[in-house]
Amino acid sequence: MSALAPGESSDAVLLRRHAEGDADAFGLLFRRHKDRLWAVALRITCNPDDAGDALQEAMVSAFRRAGDFRGESAVTTWLHRIVVNASLDLLRRRPTRSVGWSGDPEELPVPESRQATDGASGAETRLDIDAALRTLPPPLRAALVLVDMLGYSVADAAVVLDAPEGTVKSRCARARAKLLPHLSHLRNDYSQERNQPVAGSVSVEQGGGE
Repeated sequence: MSALAPGESSDAVLLRRHAEGDADAFGLLFRRHKDRLWAVALRITCNPDDAGDALQEAMVSAFRRAGDFRGESAVTTWLHRIVVNASLDLLRRRPTRSVGWSGDPEELPVPESRQATDGASGAETRLDIDAALRTLPPPLRAALVLVDMLGYSVADAAVVLDAPEGTVKSRCARARAKLLPHLSHLRNDYSQERNQPVAGSVSVEQGGGE
C-alpha cells in the first residue's frame, strides 16, 4: 500500500474504530483497498458477476468479524484472505460453469502501465488466459493468480492462502504445467502478463501497523 497522507488513519486504526462502532471507518478501509480486492476476486472467479458476489460476501464477513482481528498479520492480508476464501467457496458451489469468458474484456484488471497501449490483441490474450484459468482446480488457480498474475511473492501468497510456502510453489508449478497446452501459442504474452502485476498489489507485512 502507498504511504498514508498526513492525517490519514492506518488500516488497523480504521478496523479498530469500526469494531468500536464508528459508522464510517469500514467504508474508508474498503475504498482504500477495493481495486486490489476486486482484482483478486475477478482473477480467481474469471467472471465479473461471480467476482462481485464473492467480494460482497467477503466484505460482509469482514464487516461482521472485525472484532476477531488480532493483528497477527497486516489488515490487508486479512482482507485478501477473506476475499480468496469467498472466491474459492463460490467456485466450489458452482462447479459446473462452462469454460469460456462471458463478460466484457474491458472489465478485466489491466496494469496501469499497459492501459494506454493495450489494444484488441491484448484483450484477446486476456480472454484466452482467463478461459485457461477456468480449467484449473480452484486451489491451483488461487495460487497461480496471486503469484503469477497479481505479483505476490510466494511468501506473501502463503500467508494469504494460509498454506506452507512449499505448497504454494507446488501448486503454482502444477498450474503452469496444466496451462501450458492452452497457452503455448501465447507464451510471450503470458510471460508479459505474469511479469506485470496489477498496480498497487499488496505486500504482506507482519503486525497490524498502527
